[in-house]
Amino acid sequence: MRANMRAIQSYGNVKVTTGVATANNVQLIQMLFDGLLESLSTARGHIQHNNIAEKSKAVARASRIVIGLQGALDFEKGGDLANNLNELYSYVTRRLFHVNAHNDITVLDEIHGLMREIRDAWEGVPSLVPASTRSTGLMN
Repeated sequence: MRANMRAIQSYGNVKVTTGVATANNVQLIQMLFDGLLESLSTARGHIQHNNIAEKSKAVARASRIVIGLQGALDFEKGGDLANNLNELYSYVTRRLFHVNAHNDITVLDEIHGLMREIRDAWEGVPSLVPASTRSTGLMN
């Protein structure tokens, strides 16, 4: 069973590494959101199964992703949108601390819903950005 889990994790790592090597900035942000949503779902399952150690790992991963998204904001080019996202990411980070401390599925679902909305909005970005600027200049 452990060998199967290691194989699955290795496959996931190769898949992510390969995807990152060929992705543009928009795709990278979408991949981060996908990883964030996956971590939130994983944390939910671990809370439901009272697997607190694994829940903490999933919440920590989600927190690192949110901090990464926050660090990628370009306040010069992003203006009010970047500022609003910065505030949202700060809020989400605080709420993730709450989830980790209290195993609060309701708050976890709130975070998931907020991040799903942002992820869904990123689906439309490629059609709004000229192909020549998708891989440069959109974000830090």
